[in-house]
Amino acid sequence: MSLFQPQVQMTFRYFHPKTGENVWKSKNVDQFQVLPNDKRSCKSSAFTVTCKDLNDGSQQYDISATLDNDVQLMYTVTRKANAKGWKLGQGEKGGFSYFGENPAAPVGHVVHRFWPIAEVSGMIVVNGRAIEARGQGMFVQAIQGMRPNLVASKWNFANFQSREQNGSSAVLMEFTTIPDYGKVTDDGAQRVPQTVTIGSIVCQGQLVAVVGATRAADGAQPSTHAEHETLTLDPETGYQVPQSIKYALQGPSLVGENATGQEVTAELHVELGAPGKTQGLVEKVDVLAEIPYMVKKLVNYVAGTKPYIYQTLNPVEMSLACPEGVAKALGLPETHVKLQGTLFEEHTFISA
Repeated sequence: MSLFQPQVQMTFRYFHPKTGENVWKSKNVDQFQVLPNDKRSCKSSAFTVTCKDLNDGSQQYDISATLDNDVQLMYTVTRKANAKGWKLGQGEKGGFSYFGENPAAPVGHVVHRFWPIAEVSGMIVVNGRAIEARGQGMFVQAIQGMRPNLVASKWNFANFQSREQNGSSAVLMEFTTIPDYGKVTDDGAQRVPQTVTIGSIVCQGQLVAVVGATRAADGAQPSTHAEHETLTLDPETGYQVPQSIKYALQGPSLVGENATGQEVTAELHVELGAPGKTQGLVEKVDVLAEIPYMVKKLVNYVAGTKPYIYQTLNPVEMSLACPEGVAKALGLPETHVKLQGTLFEEHTFISA
């Protein structure tokens, strides 16, 4: 007999960067069920999510929710037919990262599958005020098949979106494992945590490159990585946090004639400043304050962790570089372009 029952939670945040208005809702729901048509749709007492395949090859999620009397959602996320989604790996197991020494019987896993660029339209009602939700965004299916504190000691996530060049984006996700799931050193004396980085580059509304790298956490930086710069102690959380972050992505082009071997690169740099004056800070999330009580007690007791998520939203410039053939296929004016857009990022600390 299990002491714990599965719990489903829906979270929502509305943030206005100019006014600073910040609305956060987190609701435990009941009567949850996956709809039997294709197992991509679901409903509960608080929300309904319906997935549709459109005749032109596009896909969309229709989302409606009532989180309380102050927050209602009615919006659609659409992936256009020419904006391919991606995962690393083929088949049903594509997008999986396995933990443990035996891939056939892993200790646990995480899953990441992306729509790196999508159109969002609909309405959000906050405190009786209707707000039009229309813009460009992304969607990720993220699954943690094990306790978060056993997956990684820290995470980085970057979502850059730009309307320039008919829709551009850069998405990067990175996690560093705890030592238990790191690579054994040559002398077999210890395990070294590993850092896994994946991401994508979109330009002209097309998926241009999918990137990935794995390295020892204390090893040399590969061409694809997130780099924390000018670390400073945040006395509120006890973590050494960055005052700026650089994101670098490099991978083979998926567009253009003779694309094989043609590398595309993108780089972003965001200035955050000191911990007490973080530029563009949306929220410093105390994770244990947001999860159900029993889960919180278990994680804190077993792991002794104090996870925090720093969320920021800032205007950023992306530098995109590609070979001449790729630039021509994309209709770019030159092989190096600068794109202005908005970066939402999270840098998460779970354990020291």
